[in-house]
Amino acid sequence: MNINALLLIPFALFLLALIGLDVAMVVSLLKTGDERHKLIVWKTSTFTLLVVVLTLMYDVIASIVRMEAMEVNPFPKLSVIAMTYFVVLLYYKRKHGD
Repeated sequence: MNINALLLIPFALFLLALIGLDVAMVVSLLKTGDERHKLIVWKTSTFTLLVVVLTLMYDVIASIVRMEAMEVNPFPKLSVIAMTYFVVLLYYKRKHGD
């Protein structure tokens, strides 16, 4: 087995984990709960939206400065959004005790 095949296994696991995070994020947003749960999801969603808007603004400004076409690959963006959402969700769950 060559080195490329060995490196594909962790990469495939990483991609599956990212897809799982994306699905879990949607489920977390759709799940109903008490007021504390809604507050945690609201704060998490707000912070995640802020991160998304700032990264998209950076992409637009960088494309204009470099005078290149604006190309945004949705999978890395969605992966970063999902990772940000769950890190912030864990923070607010710990802070507000869920």
